[in-house]
Amino acid sequence: MTRTTSAVAAATLALTGLGVTSQALAGDCTGRVTGVRPISSYDHQSGAGFLAVRREPSARARQIGEVYAGDLVSVYDRSGNWYHVTCMEGDCENPYWGPANPSGWVSARYVRARGVCP
Repeated sequence: MTRTTSAVAAATLALTGLGVTSQALAGDCTGRVTGVRPISSYDHQSGAGFLAVRREPSARARQIGEVYAGDLVSVYDRSGNWYHVTCMEGDCENPYWGPANPSGWVSARYVRARGVCP
């Protein structure tokens, strides 16, 4: 084993021993919704003024909620170009359509993620 490999293995073992896993670290990722029209142009029928929250990571999946430009979301997982998110603060706490604080999949293209992300 090389010195670098040994160091990585030791660090991984130490974190695992403390109960810290990569899944837990990935929970430290937050993002802002960007690139969607402002909520002032909201129109659910045309898809303007919001980012759809979906049941599965697919544009064909059922929409289960909405998040809006500037909303803060927590990012839990990634599947291709999709993030699994939950609303943390913003207009998504009192949405125009769907449940408050939605949790589901959104296009990663519209989320500026920061932190330890999946």
